[in-house]
Amino acid sequence: MSRGSASLPGDPPGGRRAVMIWGIGVSVYFVAVIFRTSLGVAGLDAADRFHVGASALSTFSILQLLVYAGMQIPVGLLVDRLGTKKMLSIGAVLFTAGQLGFAFSPSYGTALASRALLGCGDAMTFISVLRLGTRWFPARRGPLVAQLAGLVGMAGNLVSTLVLARLLHGIGWTPAFAGSALAGVVALVLVFLFLKDHPEGHEPAPFPHQGAAYVRKQIAASWREPGTRLGLWVHFTTQFPAMVFLLLWGLPFLVQAQGLSRATAGELLTLVVLSNMVVGLVYGQIVARHHTARLPLALGTVGATAVVWAATLVYPADHAPMWLLVVLCAVLGACGPASMIGFDFARPANPPERQGTASGITNMGGFVASMTTLFVVGVLLDATGDDYTVAFSCVFLLQGLGVSQILRLRGRAVRRERERLVASRVETVHVPA
Repeated sequence: MSRGSASLPGDPPGGRRAVMIWGIGVSVYFVAVIFRTSLGVAGLDAADRFHVGASALSTFSILQLLVYAGMQIPVGLLVDRLGTKKMLSIGAVLFTAGQLGFAFSPSYGTALASRALLGCGDAMTFISVLRLGTRWFPARRGPLVAQLAGLVGMAGNLVSTLVLARLLHGIGWTPAFAGSALAGVVALVLVFLFLKDHPEGHEPAPFPHQGAAYVRKQIAASWREPGTRLGLWVHFTTQFPAMVFLLLWGLPFLVQAQGLSRATAGELLTLVVLSNMVVGLVYGQIVARHHTARLPLALGTVGATAVVWAATLVYPADHAPMWLLVVLCAVLGACGPASMIGFDFARPANPPERQGTASGITNMGGFVASMTTLFVVGVLLDATGDDYTVAFSCVFLLQGLGVSQILRLRGRAVRRERERLVASRVETVHVPA
């Protein structure tokens, strides 16, 4: 076990009850991801239903992610102040209402409003689940618990690609989306009846909340930590290639640019999700045991993604071969687990009363990058007559920006984290029995 995974004073005990409570919280995130990614399998259907082109279609996901990203810091502050149960309850109500609204939307405008509402509720889930993990499990379990949360989220993506896609083409738009909304109702009931914010005896210390002054203090203190900023840029650089592929542009790219059938394209999207789940387990175990592996894993994933994307886009034929598309989807599956490493930099950099705020800042990174890429790809596709090679070239620009910031911050973040660990051990030694 590495020094970074040592137990800290005041750690919660974990155990079966922790797993059960955390499982209820993560089930809400599971449902939120199903709703979030449902447009990924319905993009072409949405274009036909609302009579829109690539730019307007991308607006669905851009608006959803804009709301999601914009809510991250407010949600982080609210999680720190109100607790997990209240935030997950509010989130479940909002994303369920958004999914129902999308099912019955008669026009493009009302559908946009529904996706915005869904994004607002979705924004409240993941940070709450991360906070729940820190309250119920020992710190040494943090990396693995976070990766498992991401894995469950990808299972929600798998439900979209395998189940919702079949329902959509089997029973139609409105029954499929309205029926899926029932899962949100079930999640809300579970939270209301069984969820607890923290185990007995591990109540958070009272913290004075003083309006705007408190908000400024929380944000400023979190941002001053190099680990928070490094976490943001790791999340920014690693998450967005797979998010953009799964959320909207993967299916059109595979069908329109690569000449695949919808069924085959759906299988490749499923491969991204399955790869994500496998890699998430591996990355979680590695980081839990060897914290020094965090940056090599993150940067290695960025490099592999860039190389395989470039090979696919510039392949000297009309269509890339199937083996290369399989490799692309398998590598994209590592992007989600790599983005979770960002929270492993922000978590030890901040005390418990700032965990929600710091996680919110970190979580903004990948969604801002995804939102930017979704917009630019849509604009470039319309401007170039659906030239996906030109459109997807923006991926490399954002990766270059992110890597430059990671390299700039890594030294300060690692030094500061080492100082905190030494200080916590000295404090433990001097605590009277």
